[in-house]
Amino acid sequence: MLCPTPVDGVVSVAAPTFGALQKETKMTKPKTKIDRLIARLKRDKGATIEELARLTGWQKHSVRGAMAGSLKKKGFVVSSEKVGAERRYRIVETAGE
Repeated sequence: MLCPTPVDGVVSVAAPTFGALQKETKMTKPKTKIDRLIARLKRDKGATIEELARLTGWQKHSVRGAMAGSLKKKGFVVSSEKVGAERRYRIVETAGE
């Protein structure tokens, strides 16, 4: 960073632009709700329908539909298992692997 130099007793420092800040921080937040769904399902422990509904703001039946439709079309294989009283879903592989 450049040291500001006083000009006529006034110090001016240029502030970085938003675009420059974006490039520096490399924002990694998923762009769409489907991307967020995929990221959550790829975790080792997966997620419950309730967690996915809170994450996306969708109804539970919409989350199930996205897993059965959109994710399947993208080539993901979603497994489910009962852990205690709850059912957890996760992506185990992509189709064709």
